[in-house]
Amino acid sequence: MSSTASGRNGTWRNWGGNVAARPAREVTPASVEELADAVREAAADGLKVKAVGTGHSFTSIAATDGVLIRPQLLTGIRDIDREAGTVTVEAGTPLKRLNVALAREGLSLTNMGDIMEQTVSGATSTGTHGTGRESGSIAAQIRGLELVTADGSVLSCSEKENPEVFAAARTGLGALGIITAITFAVEPIFLLTAREEPMPFDRVLAEFDELWAENEHFEFYWFPHTGSTNTKRNNRSAGPEKPVPQIRGWIEDELLSNGVFQAAQWVGRAAPGTIPAIARISSKALSSRTYTDIPYKVFTSPRRVRFVEMEYAVPRAAVAETLRELRTMVERSGLKVSFPVEVRTAPADDITLSTASGRDSAYIAVHMVKGTPYQAYFTAAERIFTAHEGRPHWGKVHTRDAEYFAGAYPRFGEFTALRDRLDPERRFQNDYLRRVLGP
Repeated sequence: MSSTASGRNGTWRNWGGNVAARPAREVTPASVEELADAVREAAADGLKVKAVGTGHSFTSIAATDGVLIRPQLLTGIRDIDREAGTVTVEAGTPLKRLNVALAREGLSLTNMGDIMEQTVSGATSTGTHGTGRESGSIAAQIRGLELVTADGSVLSCSEKENPEVFAAARTGLGALGIITAITFAVEPIFLLTAREEPMPFDRVLAEFDELWAENEHFEFYWFPHTGSTNTKRNNRSAGPEKPVPQIRGWIEDELLSNGVFQAAQWVGRAAPGTIPAIARISSKALSSRTYTDIPYKVFTSPRRVRFVEMEYAVPRAAVAETLRELRTMVERSGLKVSFPVEVRTAPADDITLSTASGRDSAYIAVHMVKGTPYQAYFTAAERIFTAHEGRPHWGKVHTRDAEYFAGAYPRFGEFTALRDRLDPERRFQNDYLRRVLGP
């Protein structure tokens, strides 16, 4: 199976394998007009409509028993405006293809997440992000959007055109319409120097504010059951380019980060008692390294070990306290956690339902390997995250509902009012949106 979610016998499944759906029909439109027709036909047949990307969400945000729109023919760059510093791209374009195409043109996004399998529309609609002191999520880099609304009309929005739609639709959860094209801000391609090094957990927490302030992009992974982390600092560089040598890159990124890690997960599943020992070995396996390369080769890495994930954004000032509570919980619970906890940051943005909307944020992500019971760990972690006014990633496992979000997001009512206007009959509704946005 490829990294794209797939279906057998008409069943669609997500990448993590924890969501399945049986749509009444699937449509793969080759143009915006065909997509608009598909929406109008669905309305005539009384069916709901959802667009699905590569299925990298762990929630059922894209699931439907109505019409499933697959956007793989709506791909590629429509327009590059070097003067304005923008690129307009079709909604079904995978981030990987966008990054490679931009690099060929001598351009780059300012910031990106660590996986690039997703489509641009799927990634931005769920709030996918990397880590950054000044630069925000992928959606925060959007300068314009085109979407097909519930009546089949095509709506364009930007800061100047339909600004209230623009404020919400950049992270629109698929609730406002089906995105057909996105205009991103881009800049001339640049080099980043990555410095990866192990650091004790307590030191990272004690020095978190300095590490954040001194680096354009700071993140770290903490290995539960150990006092160890692996830190990563990415900063702009004048060069020269010094990529990771191919053999070393294969050993570290494929063998250790994917191959040995996968083997360790299998052992951990078979014998959970071995997990703390494996964690101690894993945390020491990755040594320090420094390399300089173009942005997407530094920001992103292959993920071949399938997992299920929960991630919450907490106020940045609360990150150390939240992580200490998480560590205490793991130590006292008897849980065996074989997957590192990932910590990143984002500056406040002005997107209505962005997890960083209106506040400087830190992201804490917990993972379990696909097929292992994750409920006990995620439930205990979620209790800690919500106590710190956490906001869950829209595409990752959580149990929150509209009542919670109305309190977590000051502009929640603004989003639901816009949805009432754009989709009064709930053409784009599904069970997930009913839960998180209300009926």
